Amino acid sequence: MRFKKVLSVVDCHAEGESGKVIVGGVGQVPGKTMFDKKLHLEAQMDDIRKMVLFEPRGAVWHNANIVLPSNHPDADMGYVILETTEYPAMSGSNTMCVATVLLETGILPMQEPVTNLTLESPAGLIRVRCECSDGKVTSVRLVNQPAFCYHIDRYIEVAGLGSVRVDIVYGGMTYTMVDAADLGFAIDPSEARDLCEVGQKLKFAAAEQLAVEHPENPAIPGITNTEFMGPLRRENGQLVSRNCVVVSPGRCDRSPCGTGSSARLALLHAKGLMKEGETLIHESITGSRFTCTIDGLAKVGRYDAVVPAIAGQAWITGLYQMGMDPTDPYQQGFTVADTWMTTV
Repeated sequence: MRFKKVLSVVDCHAEGESGKVIVGGVGQVPGKTMFDKKLHLEAQMDDIRKMVLFEPRGAVWHNANIVLPSNHPDADMGYVILETTEYPAMSGSNTMCVATVLLETGILPMQEPVTNLTLESPAGLIRVRCECSDGKVTSVRLVNQPAFCYHIDRYIEVAGLGSVRVDIVYGGMTYTMVDAADLGFAIDPSEARDLCEVGQKLKFAAAEQLAVEHPENPAIPGITNTEFMGPLRRENGQLVSRNCVVVSPGRCDRSPCGTGSSARLALLHAKGLMKEGETLIHESITGSRFTCTIDGLAKVGRYDAVVPAIAGQAWITGLYQMGMDPTDPYQQGFTVADTWMTTV
């Protein structure tokens, strides 16, 4: 083999959403914090993201994470999240994959029946409770950074749709949130392509018409995703709802989405529909579920916020080495508009 770059990769998914975990081969990444390291990877080492996520080695529905040592005295490990169009500050499903890989591969020691971890994400420290049995992580419950609402019940003008009521909420990424029924959607898998096309229109229109800036870190990106919300109901004393997050460049999150679920909790609380300590069972377009709880209340700058806790499970599906032959014509991959909506 004449590989010029070799990455050690653990394939994983959380409730259906891909989350590859790169555990070796990246080398040193400068930066004091994981957010600093994220910025360096984005500016100086973006070939790794393109190699792993773009075709022919990746696909539009793939995500990845780079596990890195943390400089924070309270953190057991750090990680940077790679998605197909951006480096998000936080991702719940990817965090579940990282925690599962760290414990099941032995990078960090597993204690049964519960292992508590503190992981540093670019968004900050994420405290994780992993239920473990017979060497398997059976549940990952993460306490996210606070989630809050930028705009509630605002109207935007969208080409082909007219005036649409939306909420703009931060849950680790910033979401344009819309009631699916307002646009005639039931959040059924058969609607996936239409959801993606409409979701992209909503996101772009909202980003043009509604200003947002994270009050504590202006470098966190603005509106990048759309979340379609299903109706809210109660079952056995718990709130239950379906949702679909449209991830750029235009595809459905296969899981209930951790940051999208965090945003939903913040919005439900702001509208008086959910209290601290209550639980929401959040269901994805594929039928998988996260258990989501408002663990506490907080302030982020001038915004009232909630502290979201999101629980789900991840599964390892393979371990391998990804290499790059120096003669390979697709050193940084490519995208095709049939699935990616754009080309690179």
